Amino acid sequence: MFRRILIPLAVVAAIAASSRLAADVVWTPQEGWKIEGGMISNMNPTDARNALGFMNKARAAEEKRHYRTALRNYKKVTKRYSESVYGPVAFNRTARIRLLRRQYVKSFQAFQEIITRYPSTPMFTQVIGEQYRIACALLDGARSRGWLIFPGFRSRETAIGLFETIVINAPYSEYAPLSLMCAARGHQILKSPAEAIDALDRMINTYPKHVLTPTAYLQLGQSNAALVEGAYYDQSFTKEAITYFEDFVILFPGDSNVGIAEKGLADMKQVLADSKMKVGDYYLKYRKNYKAARVFYNEAITDYPDSPIAAKARAQLTKVDALLAAQEKMAAAEASKPAPQKKKKRFFFF
Repeated sequence: MFRRILIPLAVVAAIAASSRLAADVVWTPQEGWKIEGGMISNMNPTDARNALGFMNKARAAEEKRHYRTALRNYKKVTKRYSESVYGPVAFNRTARIRLLRRQYVKSFQAFQEIITRYPSTPMFTQVIGEQYRIACALLDGARSRGWLIFPGFRSRETAIGLFETIVINAPYSEYAPLSLMCAARGHQILKSPAEAIDALDRMINTYPKHVLTPTAYLQLGQSNAALVEGAYYDQSFTKEAITYFEDFVILFPGDSNVGIAEKGLADMKQVLADSKMKVGDYYLKYRKNYKAARVFYNEAITDYPDSPIAAKARAQLTKVDALLAAQEKMAAAEASKPAPQKKKKRFFFF
């Protein structure tokens, strides 16, 4: 008996759950808010009536541009009836009012409530898009509404954090790779090349087939090149830049920016070869270590064989070979000399 009853109850519960998910809240000026295609979840008639009343008051105030009143009523819904079908709608309207009032971060946070509380909402992609546009506005210098009529400060650091939130919210959406590229641009604007490199590196590794991946490779080469301080300093960034420029040329030979990548590659090879030349000159001039000098001159030629640096390295190798030959000849002559005889000690007795 109980089994026969439980099965239909489970089916009814499943149908109820699916109808709640399918419910759509629609507003018209004539009828106000009404639910189409579903029902209100777990609400008694009194709560449903109260929630609808707050929603209608909020939207009526919104239409009259009485935004404070609208926000106050939408807040009552999000606090008291967030689990109802009205919850995501109230957060959505709150976010849009905040956006109209240039309260960008608060608008983003209201949209974030929808993503966090209602991850299966049909508005998901739309909300992510709105978050992306807010972050872009802040990155491009938009200022949130400040005190009275005064604008707030630019918030590019905040924009970068918002882009990272979008990547976490929707890593497989079209907005995730775009957000990583924008985060990298923000770090570049703020003169933080290491952070820009990190964002670009995540972009090419996570989205290797995205249309912006070639641009990310090129920017990685350029960002590493910007950290190169010259031939006298550590060359780790030079080598990284060479790697990304080479990858770009190999992976995207038909790209319109191949010429830019080839020039960047040539410049970095020049710096690396010049660095090897300077180390070789040091061993030649100050240490008289001709074998070490020879190693570095050969590396300079290998790093950039068709460059003026390579021609200089070959000229220095000729000099080093002559000095090595003279050094070996002198060593051989010294070795061929008879060993000096030891003088016998004389002892005197008194």
